[in-house]
Amino acid sequence: MTQVHDTATETVPPADMTTPTTAPPTTTAPNAAVAASAEASSATPAINVEWLGEYLLGKWAAARKESRALMANPELHQVGGLSMADHRERVLNQLSILVDNNAIQRAFPAELGGSDDHGGNIAAFEEVVLADPSLQIKSGVQWGLFGSAVLHLGTKEHHDKWLPSIMSLETPGAFAMTEIGHGSDVASIATTATYDPETDEFVINTPFRAAWKDYLGNAALHGKAATVFAQLITKGVNHGVHAFYVPLRDDNGFLTGVSGEDDGLKGGLNGIDNGRLHFDHVRVPRINLLNRYGNVDENGDYTSDIDSPGRRFFTMLGTLVQGRVSLDGAAVLASKLALTIAIKYGSERRQFTAASDTHEEVILDYQRHQRRLLPRLAQTYAMSFAHEEFLEKFDGVFSGRTDTEADRQDLETIAAALKPLSTWAALDTLQEAREACGGAGFMAENRLTQMRADLDVYATFEGDNNVLLQLVAKRLLTDYSRKFVGASPGTLAQYAADQVNEAAVNRSGLRRFAQNVVDFGSTARSIGYVRDTDSQRQLLTDRVETMVADVAGKLRPATKLPKAEAAALFNSHQNQLIMTAYAHAELLQWEAFTRALEKIEDKDTAQVMTWLRDLFGFTLIEKNLAWYLMHGRISTNRAQAITDYIDDRLLPRLRPQALDLVAAFGLTDELVRAPIASGAEAVRQNEARDYYADRRASGDEPVHEKDLKKKKRR
Repeated sequence: MTQVHDTATETVPPADMTTPTTAPPTTTAPNAAVAASAEASSATPAINVEWLGEYLLGKWAAARKESRALMANPELHQVGGLSMADHRERVLNQLSILVDNNAIQRAFPAELGGSDDHGGNIAAFEEVVLADPSLQIKSGVQWGLFGSAVLHLGTKEHHDKWLPSIMSLETPGAFAMTEIGHGSDVASIATTATYDPETDEFVINTPFRAAWKDYLGNAALHGKAATVFAQLITKGVNHGVHAFYVPLRDDNGFLTGVSGEDDGLKGGLNGIDNGRLHFDHVRVPRINLLNRYGNVDENGDYTSDIDSPGRRFFTMLGTLVQGRVSLDGAAVLASKLALTIAIKYGSERRQFTAASDTHEEVILDYQRHQRRLLPRLAQTYAMSFAHEEFLEKFDGVFSGRTDTEADRQDLETIAAALKPLSTWAALDTLQEAREACGGAGFMAENRLTQMRADLDVYATFEGDNNVLLQLVAKRLLTDYSRKFVGASPGTLAQYAADQVNEAAVNRSGLRRFAQNVVDFGSTARSIGYVRDTDSQRQLLTDRVETMVADVAGKLRPATKLPKAEAAALFNSHQNQLIMTAYAHAELLQWEAFTRALEKIEDKDTAQVMTWLRDLFGFTLIEKNLAWYLMHGRISTNRAQAITDYIDDRLLPRLRPQALDLVAAFGLTDELVRAPIASGAEAVRQNEARDYYADRRASGDEPVHEKDLKKKKRR
C-alpha cells in the first residue's frame, strides 16, 4: 500500500487546528516510527493474539479468568423459552451456585470472609453477563446494591449484624431507591422516615402512589429486606435522603405495613422478580438508620461530619457508583460478544459471485459489511481500554489509596460520562451485528436478539443516560469557570479579545481560505495533516473545549437572572450541554486507547492497533464533520480525505486482522454459545463449494441459458 503520510510537515500544527485553551499533553507514542515503517511495507502484520488477549483483560486478569471459567458452567447459562416464573426460579438457584463457588465475596470485609478487593470484584462480576444478564443483574441487586448499601452507608454494627446473611443469601434483599414519580431525581423522592423519640423508632411511609418504590429487583417475590431511601425527618427538620434497613417479609409473606406488587413481564431480564413496594407507617428501630454519614441519637438530634446537605447527599450516592462501573464493563463485554459472533459469521458466510463466475464472496470482504462492523470493533477496543482505566480509578478510591474528595468527584464524573456511551454503543452494536448476520442473527439460539432485549434497560438503569451526561456537562462548566476565579481584569480582557478574534476569523472564512491553500490539489496530503496522534488529539480536544466555552458563554447570564428565567435559559441549552458531555466522553475513550498504544512493544501488534485507533478517531471526526466544517476546523477537501482514508486505506488494512482482533477478546465457544460463530457455516459453505466443483469437473453441471445466448451472439 502506498504511504501518503507527509512526515516533513507533521511536527508543525496544521493550519486548520486551533490551540486548545488548555493544551493537552503532546506525547508521541513510542511505536510511531514502527507504525510508519510497517505501513510502508506490503507485508500484512500479524497480531500477537495471546499477548493482546492478556492485555485486554487488564489488571484483574486473574479475577476475569476465574469468573469466565465459572460462567462456562451450563448450570449458569440462560435457557431460552422458559416461562417468567421458571426463569426467575432458575436465576434464584443460580445465585446459590455463585455463593457456593466463592464468587461474590471479593468486595466484602476480610473479617467477614471477603477479600476487600473492589476492582477484582467488579471485573469478575462483569463477566457474569456472558452467562445470563438476568443472573448478572439479580446478583448485582443482592450484593452490589443491597449489600453494598449496608457496607458503604452503614457502620461496623450494621456490617456484623446483616452482612453475613446477605453474603450467604440467607437474606435476599432489594435496593429501594427509585420511585414511580422520581427516577433520576433521587433528591426529590417522597418517601419519609420520621423519627419518633417516644419509641426510639423511625416511621417509614409512602404518602401517595407516586412515592411507591418501583422497578426493584427481588421485590416481587424473593426479598426479605430492603435498603429503603427516604427523607430523614427529626424534630420537624428534613435532613435529606438517607438509607434505612427495613425488613419486608417472613415465611408467611409481607410484614405489617409493607405491601407490594409484581411488575410482571418486562422487555428483557425476566429472570429477575422486579416489583414495587409501599410502606404504611412501618416502624423500624433507630439503629436501622445506615448512619455512616448522618446519625440521629435517642433524643432526636441529628449530626453529620459533612455539614453541607448537598455534599452529604452526593457523598452518599457516590459510594454506590460501582453500579455504573459494572454496567460500563458489562456493556463492553456484550459488544465484544456481538462482534465475535458477527465477524466470525461474516468471515465464513458467502453471498453473490461478484468477482467470479463460480466462487461466491465472503460477506466480510464487501466494503459495506466492513463499514458496519470494523468501526464498531474499533469503538469497542476504545471502550475496553477506557473501562480498565476507569476500574483502576474506582479501585483506588474504594480501597482508600486515592480516596480524596477530588478523586471521588472525578470518579463520579467519569462514571457519568462512560456508562452512557458504552451502554448506547452496546445496543447499537448488538443491533448492527444482528442485521449483519441476516436471518441467522434473528434466531434466538444465536443470542443477539435476547442480549439486546436484556441490555435495553441499561440505558436508563443506574441513571438515565441523558441525565448522567447533563451531570458531566455541569462538571465541565464548573471546571471551566474555575479558570477565571480571581483572574485579573487584564486576563479577562485578553480572553474576551481572543473570543472576538476567533469569531471574526471563523465568520470571515480566513481560516478556511488558509486551509484550502494547503489542501489544494492534494487529497493525499490533506489526510497527511491530520492522521498523526497529536493532530487527532487536537481536533477532538479543540471540539470539546470550543463547545464548553460556547455553552458557558451562553449560560453566563443565568447567575444574575431570577430563578425561573435562569431555569428557562438553562433548559434552552440542555441539548447543547448533553452533546458537549458526549464529545468529552468520546475524547476520554480516544485518550485511553492512545495511552494503551504506548505499552505495546510488538511491532506488528502496535501497527494494527494504531490503525484501529485511527479508525476510531477518524470515525469520531467523520461523524461530526458538520461541526468541524461549520467552525472552520477542516476544509471540504480534508473532510472528503478523511472518509476516503477510512474506506480506501484503514478498512482494507484491518479486514485481514478482524478475526484475530475478536479472537483477542478470549471468548471461548462455551461463553459465546452461538451456532453461527462455531465454524458450522464454513462447513456448510465448503460443502456447497465442493459440490459445485465436482459437478463442473465431471461435466454434470447444466449449461446456463445466458451462456448459450452468449455463444449464439458470437
